[in-house]
Amino acid sequence: MKYLEIENYILSKKGSVRVEKVEWDAVLFKVFDKMFVMLGQDNKGNDIITVKCDIAFGELLRKQYRCVFPGYYMNKLHWNSVLLSDCDVPFEVLCEMIDDSHRLIVASLKKDQKNTLNLS
Repeated sequence: MKYLEIENYILSKKGSVRVEKVEWDAVLFKVFDKMFVMLGQDNKGNDIITVKCDIAFGELLRKQYRCVFPGYYMNKLHWNSVLLSDCDVPFEVLCEMIDDSHRLIVASLKKDQKNTLNLS
């Protein structure tokens, strides 16, 4: 998968901001102060994307695709990571994962933050 395509899709989400986390060697994407996507690498140097998922959706994805696994250095129940090299997840499904993550994070925002995004 192309990193730039993924990043452009993430940044198209309402309120999405790109934040470099130098000490993690990762790029975080947040809505206000809440992260919904992380692009980085695992301990072997493989590019991964980590997203928050509805628990049932995340479990289904792990069973369906070999490159989806419990969130790398994240809560294994609520976050999933996807190995981007040699990935069997179609781009459209990855976009669904990003959408789900954004939806979950936006739902947890304060009312005034949602109003700022025109999502109340």
